[in-house]
Amino acid sequence: MAVLKPFKAIRPKDEFASSVGALPYDVMNSEEAREMVKDKPYSFLHVDKAEIDLPQGIDIYSAEVYEKARENLDALSEKGILKQDEKPLLYIYRQIMNGREQTGIVGCTAVDDYLNNIIKKHEFTRADKEADRIRHVDTCDANTGPIFLTHRENKAVSDITESWKNSHKPVYDFVSDDGVSQTVWVVDDDKVIDNLVQEFRKIPYLYIADGHHRCASAVKVGEKRRGDGEYDKNAEFNFFLSVIFPCDQLKIMDYNRVIADLNGNTSEEFILKMSEKFIVEEAEMSPYAPKERHTFGMYLDNKWYKVTAKPEFIDENDPVLCLDVSILQNNLIAPILNITDPRTDKRIDFVGGIRGLGELERRCETGMKLAFSMYPTSLNELMDIADAHKVMPPKSTWFEPKLLSGLFIHKLS
Repeated sequence: MAVLKPFKAIRPKDEFASSVGALPYDVMNSEEAREMVKDKPYSFLHVDKAEIDLPQGIDIYSAEVYEKARENLDALSEKGILKQDEKPLLYIYRQIMNGREQTGIVGCTAVDDYLNNIIKKHEFTRADKEADRIRHVDTCDANTGPIFLTHRENKAVSDITESWKNSHKPVYDFVSDDGVSQTVWVVDDDKVIDNLVQEFRKIPYLYIADGHHRCASAVKVGEKRRGDGEYDKNAEFNFFLSVIFPCDQLKIMDYNRVIADLNGNTSEEFILKMSEKFIVEEAEMSPYAPKERHTFGMYLDNKWYKVTAKPEFIDENDPVLCLDVSILQNNLIAPILNITDPRTDKRIDFVGGIRGLGELERRCETGMKLAFSMYPTSLNELMDIADAHKVMPPKSTWFEPKLLSGLFIHKLS
């Protein structure tokens, strides 16, 4: 059963929340981050991407960057921007984007739950990305970015959450730079905290929605601090910062593909080859977003097509193979375009649905040849794959809104 642990959050004083809260480190590059923090001395990007406060061109994985992150985190506390709560608490975090609301519980989850697969994964992680966050967490002695978790619906948790929201004033309530409403309540009643902890013990599994690298890194820091002998099982390094949402409130957006060339084929040859496994027809609208599973939009030579996978090439008995991203990869991108490893092949790139289909057209006008718009993966597909102990192909899911970093920090010692 899932462990939920209250903790003494280090967090912004109420009047500084909107100045501190920042998008996660992995949704922008260093130059974009430098632009985003102009005239924002308290932005948490100074911690999560500390290279922005060092000379341009510095190796972002150098020791100076991690030391600067720790220095900047300490400075926010020394200047009175951040404070630490006096006792372990839980928090409620609500986001509203384009009228859609998602509300989660902020607390700590257990390293052992990750190791024992109570917290389930659906993606592989890359060693270089893990190494970066391991050094960041270890040097800062803190989880600075929350892991985005979900669970199958639990009415009792939702009822407790709604009751607290309706009867208490939030401590933070602002609209972030990306237009998302960010609201936080502090749950400081011991009985309510205990009720939530006990209800989570009835939840059999949690699922990583977003943040596989942050999660794996937090776990490895915990294991490192345990050492080879006995350790204090209640020590904070055995737990990591998480925000946990019911799955019925979340939305996965499309994660689209752009490709540099047709692998030596003419457009006519390419369409003829793909027609063996797909029905290709001109789209009735432009740009074209697929309306159901196993259909795709294709942008080629300034024209949109509707592409439908033929049923005989869909394996509905396998939760991974029946994913649209798998169908496209296994039946078109790999065999026709010879892109067999989309993680590393420079001929393919991925565009999150938040950027819109116009971005696919723009990319094809500025160097790429071909684009595919995808039907979004569902939460049920994600959880079914995790339950089957399998992994999704790369770039299968894009979650919005993103959780802000800096609103909650979990100290490891």
